[in-house]
Amino acid sequence: MKWKVPLFKSYWEEDDIESVAKVIRRGTYWATGPEIKEFEDKIAKFVGTKYALAFNSGTSALHSILLSYNIGKGDEVIVPSFTFIATGNAPLFVGAKPVFAEIEDRTFGLEIEDVKNKITKKTKAIMPIHYGGCPCVNIKDLKELAEDHKLLLIEDAAQSLGAKIKDKKVGCFGDAAMFSLCQDKMITTGDGGVIVTASKDCYEKSKLIRSHGRAESSDYFSSSELMDYVSLGYNFRMPTMIAALGISQLKKINKIIKFRRKNAELYTSKLSDIDEITLPSSPKDFFHVYQKYTIQTDEKNREKLKDHLRKKGIFSKAYFGLPVHLTKFYRDEFGYKNGDLPKTEKMSKRVLTLPMFPALENKDLDYVASSIKDYFK
Repeated sequence: MKWKVPLFKSYWEEDDIESVAKVIRRGTYWATGPEIKEFEDKIAKFVGTKYALAFNSGTSALHSILLSYNIGKGDEVIVPSFTFIATGNAPLFVGAKPVFAEIEDRTFGLEIEDVKNKITKKTKAIMPIHYGGCPCVNIKDLKELAEDHKLLLIEDAAQSLGAKIKDKKVGCFGDAAMFSLCQDKMITTGDGGVIVTASKDCYEKSKLIRSHGRAESSDYFSSSELMDYVSLGYNFRMPTMIAALGISQLKKINKIIKFRRKNAELYTSKLSDIDEITLPSSPKDFFHVYQKYTIQTDEKNREKLKDHLRKKGIFSKAYFGLPVHLTKFYRDEFGYKNGDLPKTEKMSKRVLTLPMFPALENKDLDYVASSIKDYFK
């Protein structure tokens, strides 16, 4: 379907094209060029962490974090079910078990009391998400809880590059964090991911995991020396052209955030008089970057409103309308059923994400807002 207002558009400028073309024209170092390290250094500086490592996806980055901390068979990782499925799957990749905890209804972050209830002797990590560009409201409490129980805190910050609490950006609260660079994220390289951490051990192990477990003293493709393979690894590398695009995209992230926040303010001003919906907001001192603009309404209205917008040519989507624990795989494999996470299930039936991207024009915002008002009239 050709949408009048799509859910998202990837933001790009001419320098993005040129950054990729430059690597291609060079005719070499397409797999392991210097742009990769440059991109990593710039991400680390932007976030405020010591180390950053680029990966071919956010999923492989999350997988590698768990491997680097030796999480494996018999271990448990507490995660939300209100998330993209990779959050729940990552523990399974390493032989551990995802343990789902409830979420709170303001930022859709993990609910601290239910996390406490889910901690067992097998728990090795807590892995919250920062939903839609907003820091998880309980992230500081989760950090304290993890420290009290000697657990890892791993941030799934896939959607929230640039979000912060006061001057501390997401990605700096836990032992390690992951950002996604998929096409709808804050900056994008089509697909891709980044690990950030202050742990040298996590960084060094993740480097091995990323590239076949190969101990490299120099670039594999430009050296004739024999290199040993010291651990089991994968091919999770980010190609050089992608990293070059990442450098170019990162240069404009503050402009992207400014556009998104302006669009969110306009949505809020236009929709604030509709009693039947709850608009996104963030706590004091929280800096929301609005990777998503997600409203809430009751279940009956949500489905009818989504259909109404579709007929108007407006793409809206329920992120996340199907909690991970209720997907067919988790039902079949682990026996989850409706009612296992009542708060999560209730929220999943209420959320609806509206079109949000930097180049969203005022006329499009007006059209979306007026269409929503028409429905509720």
